[in-house]
Amino acid sequence: MSSDDAVLLDEPVPGVRLVTLNRPQVRNAMTAEVTAAWTEIMSEVRADTTVRVLVVTGAGSSFCSGADLSWLDQGAAQDTTPDRMRDRMLPFYRTWLSPRELPFPVIAAINGPAIGAGLCAALACDLRYASTTARFSAPFIYLGTHGGMAATYLLPEAVGVPRARELLYTGRELNAQEALEWGLVSGVADDVLDHSLRMAQHIATAAPIATRLTKAGLEQSAAGLAASIQWEALAQPVTLDTSDVHEGIQAKRERRPPIFTGN
Repeated sequence: MSSDDAVLLDEPVPGVRLVTLNRPQVRNAMTAEVTAAWTEIMSEVRADTTVRVLVVTGAGSSFCSGADLSWLDQGAAQDTTPDRMRDRMLPFYRTWLSPRELPFPVIAAINGPAIGAGLCAALACDLRYASTTARFSAPFIYLGTHGGMAATYLLPEAVGVPRARELLYTGRELNAQEALEWGLVSGVADDVLDHSLRMAQHIATAAPIATRLTKAGLEQSAAGLAASIQWEALAQPVTLDTSDVHEGIQAKRERRPPIFTGN
């Protein structure tokens, strides 16, 4: 395989893009090759104004087995000082967490194990659906390392602080049903990619400006009630000044599906 196919980009239906981590022989680990391809494709997707929803999945039987730390044993001592590793870690974190910063919803179709940083990559997505074979764990301290990729933020956000503590302190594995019960995923499906693409296609029919502003508003909510009210007092008038709001109202009156153009 060439590095060009380390991550694949497809358009299964208009408005929806599918990104597939495509190194099943290493369980889609975040190698330098995969990370470079991921970075390039995320830039491409971000620049494409026709995208309304993105779906992320893995090839083979794994979603993502996490970071590739083999370079730690291969690098010279002067390359593994805390300062130099920090300079390496920050861009790595930022590129894999980039779904948080994309302006449209991102769905993780978790087709198999999501481990360590691979779990964090799934948590960076707006919605998560799991196959019945999916597994989740954050075994950082049992590898002798502190959690990375915003694990100490994303896990409490998803499942609450007590359950995040359990996952991080015990390193234990959650199966798909437990992940659903904990709120780590929104659903479990035998064919998780098909389910996720159907959800993406549904979301892609919503008004795109309102959808993008909603994603931004959810990020604002971390700052508290007052910040959310201020944001909504600006964002809702923006949507009320679009042609899409008139289409939405007219479609409801005519009892038909709306056709939103993003204008």
